[in-house]
Amino acid sequence: MSYLDDFEFFGNVKKAQDFVDGVKSGNFLFSLAISYTETCEIPGITFAGADKDSIKFTPPADAEYLYYGYCKTIDKIPMTPDGKPTPGLLTKTALESCSIPHIVINAGSKISPQLPFIQTDLLHGQNISVESAMNNSQVSLAVDYGRMVGRTLASMTDCLIIGESIPGGTTTALAVLRGLGFKANVSSSIPNNPVELKNQIVNTALERITSNNPYHIISEVGDPMIAFVTGMLSSASEVTKVMLAGGTQMTAVLAFASKIGFNEQNTAIGTTSYIIDDESANFKSLVSEIADIPAIAVNPGLVNSKFSGLKAFSQGYAKEGVGAGGSMIASMIKTGSNASNFLPLAEKEYHRLFTSL
Repeated sequence: MSYLDDFEFFGNVKKAQDFVDGVKSGNFLFSLAISYTETCEIPGITFAGADKDSIKFTPPADAEYLYYGYCKTIDKIPMTPDGKPTPGLLTKTALESCSIPHIVINAGSKISPQLPFIQTDLLHGQNISVESAMNNSQVSLAVDYGRMVGRTLASMTDCLIIGESIPGGTTTALAVLRGLGFKANVSSSIPNNPVELKNQIVNTALERITSNNPYHIISEVGDPMIAFVTGMLSSASEVTKVMLAGGTQMTAVLAFASKIGFNEQNTAIGTTSYIIDDESANFKSLVSEIADIPAIAVNPGLVNSKFSGLKAFSQGYAKEGVGAGGSMIASMIKTGSNASNFLPLAEKEYHRLFTSL
């Protein structure tokens, strides 16, 4: 069975096939932008951490886990309160299965990871339910720095994959998408998506918007990751192929990029089938509404796992994050391998983690 059988193409399907063909024999580079928004501290908004105090450690811990196989800023890998692992487990398995190099960028994380990374000195985002996320100059700076980093990384590879780790990021993404005029319903790290709570936060935040200027909208209701990764996309897509690895947050990046400019011909979104299957979100129609780009979803077959923690992804926990979907897609394209080959590798890593705890 071909890996293409585990992919679903949507958006511009012809472009999706061309994108896969165009990167098949090239080199990939995975980049992870870690960031933070205080919006994630609102009770009930995210599962990205064992409790409120540990959420700020999730982005650096995700970055450390990809490098070391364990974390330094916290004593266990990031997981939900009931012990389900970070989607970084899927990312790590994918990158290592085909030797794709990766690099970490601190784009507004509250805590720095204990490893070599690109430092931007961007400030983290504020809680959008009570105040502006950033000021206008912070947004401009994040976009400019993103452009610099994107251009540099793009010159090193045939396909730059961009992932993110930002707890609470689906809520700021929803606010940005609606603020920019798109009819968005977004996904969640929790099976029972707290739609009412998110809408309440977003509606409150959107009341502060006084102009259609996209920079103003990001400054009021966004987060540093959206601004920074949009900058990366705008410059990198002029140089090489770019795969935005993620679901909801990457549609917000795409929405902002559609206002400030990027090369559609070189851009795709890569995500997991769990985002596509989420009935509380409208990912497919949203991508098509924003831009004429391809989207690729991979089904990694985790429903067949013997481990409940891995099976949980297929049941709506986490669904995506840390660039999991895009890195699995890249891994399958590079190796010609499919989901049935990927699953035992993910199970081996899961077993290693949970027998060593």
